[in-house]
Amino acid sequence: MKVPALFQPLTIRGVTFRNRIWLSPLCEYSAKTDGVPTDWHMVHLGSFAIGRAGLVMAEATSINAVGRISPHDVGIWNDEQVGAWKRITDFIHSQGVVAGVQLAHAGRKGSTAPGWGADYEDSTPADKGGWQTVAPTARAFGSYNVPLELDLAGIDSVVADWAAAARRAIAAGFDVVEIHAAHGYLLHQFLSPLANERTDEYGGSLENRARLLRRVVVAVRDAIGDSVPLFVRFSATDWDERGITVEDVAVVAGWIHEDSADLVDTSTGGIAAGIPIPTGPGYQVEFADTIRRTAGIPTNAVGLITLPEQANEIVESGKADAVMLGRELMRDPHFALRASTALGYTLPYWPDQYLRAQP
Repeated sequence: MKVPALFQPLTIRGVTFRNRIWLSPLCEYSAKTDGVPTDWHMVHLGSFAIGRAGLVMAEATSINAVGRISPHDVGIWNDEQVGAWKRITDFIHSQGVVAGVQLAHAGRKGSTAPGWGADYEDSTPADKGGWQTVAPTARAFGSYNVPLELDLAGIDSVVADWAAAARRAIAAGFDVVEIHAAHGYLLHQFLSPLANERTDEYGGSLENRARLLRRVVVAVRDAIGDSVPLFVRFSATDWDERGITVEDVAVVAGWIHEDSADLVDTSTGGIAAGIPIPTGPGYQVEFADTIRRTAGIPTNAVGLITLPEQANEIVESGKADAVMLGRELMRDPHFALRASTALGYTLPYWPDQYLRAQP
């Protein structure tokens, strides 16, 4: 039986993914105020492992307390958080699935209302646990509070925090580490001229604006060693002619590939409020394809990928090396099981407990 492209294994460094259906990082806003993942995260992420996704990627996980998007975001800046994550990665591994974590810092988009359950909007008030945010430039995102501009010592501290978080990620049992440089968060803020107005070595030219990201890639690689895959999530366009373009990102992707990053997780947007994004089925696949061909680095595609046939075609055609699913996997954590049947393939690692449901 021919194995569909979507179900062919992929090996990156020392890790083999059994298939190309990967979970996109999904913010759950379900930690308390200490950044520690809870039973919700165990069941939430565990369900995708049972459903046989090739990679289960944990949500944006903050490298320090001020890097959280909201007071209810998870983190990985202390040992208590590491222990809670280890319980989750142990279960993911028990299902033969690869566990990944997206390390993040929200920058000026931090200290905001969580996606649900808050009785306030925009920035978190001090009496609700809010904090002072930081950014490359003291310019607010929309109606959020104005951030402090990071000085050079602050930038050095951020790089150190990313490296420390990466070491904790390995201790927590994660097999893959992703650096979040998309969606208007801190590293994207440095990359985009829509958020970065600096005049020092971290502002101005594309090379300067990419300097912090490149430092973080090098520091994280040193922290995780040579056998762990390192992904970077980019916004491939700001959807604004004054911002970064896919051509810019392809250049930066080539640089970080030289710096030892292994794959570009390709998304778009998020840098400024009010910019319309023209969505549609697979609307970001073209960007993954362009970066893959131009920079010579593997990519994955994400964004309104909902059908097994659609996902398989993306991989089979070489537009991306894998697909990441978010909302579709939330609707159906067993998408991989359903997709194998739809593509006429008998999945050899169907969960034993669910064999009676196999067609």
